[in-house]
Amino acid sequence: MFEKTYRDRLEADLAQWEADGVIAPAAAASIRQVLPPLPAGINIAVVVGIVGGLLIAAAFLAFVAAHWTEIARLVRFAILLAGMIVTGALGAWFAGGGRNVLADLCASIGAIIFGAGIALVGQMYHLGEDFAGGMLLWSIGAFAAALLTGSRGALAVGLAAACIWTCMRSTDLSDGLHLSFVPVWLIAASLAFAWNSRVAAHLVAIAALPWWIATAFRFEFDGGAQPSFVLANGAALLFGAGLAVAAWPSPRAVRLGSVLSIYGAFALAIAAALEVTTVDDILLFRTRTASGQPLWAILCGVAGVILTVASAALTKRAGEILSACAIGLVLLAAPLWPVSTAGEPWLAYAALLCAMLCLVVSGVLDDVRPRIVAGWLGIAGVIAGITWAVKGSLLGRSAFLAAAGIVAVVFATALNRALPRAAR
Repeated sequence: MFEKTYRDRLEADLAQWEADGVIAPAAAASIRQVLPPLPAGINIAVVVGIVGGLLIAAAFLAFVAAHWTEIARLVRFAILLAGMIVTGALGAWFAGGGRNVLADLCASIGAIIFGAGIALVGQMYHLGEDFAGGMLLWSIGAFAAALLTGSRGALAVGLAAACIWTCMRSTDLSDGLHLSFVPVWLIAASLAFAWNSRVAAHLVAIAALPWWIATAFRFEFDGGAQPSFVLANGAALLFGAGLAVAAWPSPRAVRLGSVLSIYGAFALAIAAALEVTTVDDILLFRTRTASGQPLWAILCGVAGVILTVASAALTKRAGEILSACAIGLVLLAAPLWPVSTAGEPWLAYAALLCAMLCLVVSGVLDDVRPRIVAGWLGIAGVIAGITWAVKGSLLGRSAFLAAAGIVAVVFATALNRALPRAAR
């Protein structure tokens, strides 16, 4: 929740409670006094300054690019080196004046110029054409800048370069996993934890997805694995790990873990929809004898379920139990898929629909709106996949959806009677 939005809502609630006589005016004044001051936001002057700085930087780059071949090698290198020094000095000056947004922008630009310097040196001196290695070096430099300055922008540059590096290495590997990305990601996650920054947590969560996507598609071509099954296991691990981290008694852990679990929930919903729409249409999985997912991916999915159950045991939240059910049902759909080689895999469809329903109910019980949205999107994707993306009888599919709807209505009626009136 954004701080200013929360303050506005709190102020409106305090005014309403004071008018209704729920709290005394002195109590409302005490609440307002203990609130810390709002952090400085980005005003119009800062926005205009950022735009102006970007325009000047773009003009400089365009001028250098227009005369690039006419500039001597050492002068080119000196220009880039001067760019890093100037941006670093400006960033320190802005940070000393409390202009943190501009300081972060300078650190980010300096990290980008560092990447340009790597490309320039490789191009000038005809170094080995290891583009992935250059991206790794760029990532290390950007991470160093982020560690020294606390810049979220530099962290974003480092993660972007690291994602490109791992995707290229995953494609080049003949066998095995590119596990070298894991310690890099853990370093970034440690920075997000230390900074207690929601922006950094979002960057770290997003950076986990390219590795899984690249790995899933590489195993599709090399090992016959079904990408959606591998992605489902990755989503399960991200979801469960996020909930487990958020269960720690630390505000930093809660902030980082909650963001990771949100991305895990959305990834799980997308993986469920992809299972319905791609398993038979792309790979014709049910005509194969392979399991469709490597053992390491299955273990990652199982770990996600275990972590979710452990988190539920620590937090005593009923919604997290249903989250574990949602993860388990999505993973269960993979072995259920080839059970029926003739006809359509109704058991797998039912498992995926139940999984997304559990995800919605878990979000309602825990009052986590993104999890609710993810569950609804998953339900929509699974229903759309069953209706349009699967070959077979429309009559059979309509009968299945009607039966599923009746079961959902019966479940809603039973749940409405079981829950206390205040919790409905």
